[in-house]
Amino acid sequence: MLDRKIYIKKDDKVKVIAGKDKGKIGKVLKVIKKKNRILVEHVNIVKRHTRPTAKTKQGGIVEGEAAIQISNVMLMCNKCVTPTRIKMQRLEDGKKVRACIKCGEALDT
Repeated sequence: MLDRKIYIKKDDKVKVIAGKDKGKIGKVLKVIKKKNRILVEHVNIVKRHTRPTAKTKQGGIVEGEAAIQISNVMLMCNKCVTPTRIKMQRLEDGKKVRACIKCGEALDT
């Protein structure tokens, strides 16, 4: 595994660009840096069979999101409403923020 810098953060809006859910847009629920994976809301839904335990009295089939590879998503820009690559931009006060390559809009506000 390469230790690349991950520019996608929790609560970002992303679009899936590869895989069975290609074209879907969702919010990032969790970033798993060690495995280069993310959980995206309503993307890669899987069914798990659970058995009754002390915690869950009712067993059955439970649906939930599974992690997808971080390279299969692109960050969405709020201004131009398209998936885009990002660049790091320094503001006047010295803070570094992520910015859209296409329109230059800062994504961190």
